[in-house]
Amino acid sequence: MKKFLVLTCMIACLFGMTACSEEEQLTTYEQSKVDSATVKAENIIIPVIQSVLLESEYDMLHEYTPEEVEYRLEKYTMNEEIGEPLMTADGNAFVGALDSFKATYEEMGGYGKITGSTAKIDDDQIIVNVDIDGENCDAKAEIILSNDRFLKLEAASLNKVSTMSDAMAKAGMNTLLGMGSVFAVLILISLIISCFSLISKFQAWSEKRKAEKAAKETPKAEPAKAVEKAVAQIAAQEAVATTDDTELIAVIAAAIAASEGATSTDGFVVRSIKRRRA
Repeated sequence: MKKFLVLTCMIACLFGMTACSEEEQLTTYEQSKVDSATVKAENIIIPVIQSVLLESEYDMLHEYTPEEVEYRLEKYTMNEEIGEPLMTADGNAFVGALDSFKATYEEMGGYGKITGSTAKIDDDQIIVNVDIDGENCDAKAEIILSNDRFLKLEAASLNKVSTMSDAMAKAGMNTLLGMGSVFAVLILISLIISCFSLISKFQAWSEKRKAEKAAKETPKAEPAKAVEKAVAQIAAQEAVATTDDTELIAVIAAAIAASEGATSTDGFVVRSIKRRRA
């Protein structure tokens, strides 16, 4: 079983190495184009960009049309011996390369030397990466050329190479920003929760104001009407009580007269019963 696993791993490694060798293998013509592209990027394109920036033609080229930039560049790099320009480029691509190189050169603190380069073919393009040392930091230039005998510049950029300290500083800044955002959200939530008690107090105060306003709007004559109504009820109750006493007197007088055999109640004086209020 172990021998089978070892054999399988060896076969996989062999296939992997074969695939890698097939990818990196170039024809003689392709290799010559890659070599020419590398030499052109190091010895022509980058020096021309540096020269344009140093000669203060940067602002002037931004006022030209792409066709005018291409014409100006061909005239600037014309080789009288062979009758051809040393460099051709897309106008927009060259102006974009100037912008990228200018911004990164300022961070580098000056123009450094070229320390190495690599190149590869990517379909119809040849991509050359050039390492450049600077006073403050290093940078990597990416030069993209057409995959033909003209090697026309299609794009170029200069990017700062981040060191370990730069990566740590960026990570620390991102951490601080993330923690700051979290704390800000927590503080905002705490403030919102603390406002709930204020809302209940405001509601109680509002209801109290409404009750006071309703009490002020009630007419003052209502208490007097209530007193008059109470007096009328008391008087009615007393009248009913008097009527009940009169009827009771008549009944008692008739009963006494009947017991004595009298036919009239004139000889009897019956006083009404007065009720005392408790």
